[in-house]
Amino acid sequence: MPFKFPVIFNHAGGNFAFKYAEKGIRLARYGCTNRPFYHIVVNHLRRGEREQPIEQLGSFDPMTNHKQERLVAINVERLQYWIGEGAVISKPCAELLGLSGLLPIHPFSYQKAWRRRREDFENANRPVEESSDVKTSDASN
Repeated sequence: MPFKFPVIFNHAGGNFAFKYAEKGIRLARYGCTNRPFYHIVVNHLRRGEREQPIEQLGSFDPMTNHKQERLVAINVERLQYWIGEGAVISKPCAELLGLSGLLPIHPFSYQKAWRRRREDFENANRPVEESSDVKTSDASN
């Protein structure tokens, strides 16, 4: 019997991959310069960020809108399916899903909050410097 190569099949129109390749849930950056927009996608871990994903699970807009909100849309059923299939979640995606309440809060979120609180406390306790641009009038003239 001749040698057979591993089974290859087509995912979502063009992404050829091995059947048992490791998959991951991560953010794929789209948008323009200074205006990022992210898709939450399932992709093969060995593939590039912008390659054809297996499935898009949602989107994330990090720029605040007029109500100072950052918008996230996630298909929770499909996310649970891929987590059940053993997909690896990237750190930025895990942090985002933790803040949205779907996963436990990522430790990096606690570190960021602690640093920001400390910076705010230091800035609040810093004395205000007066500007030296104000000229005093000379009374001896």
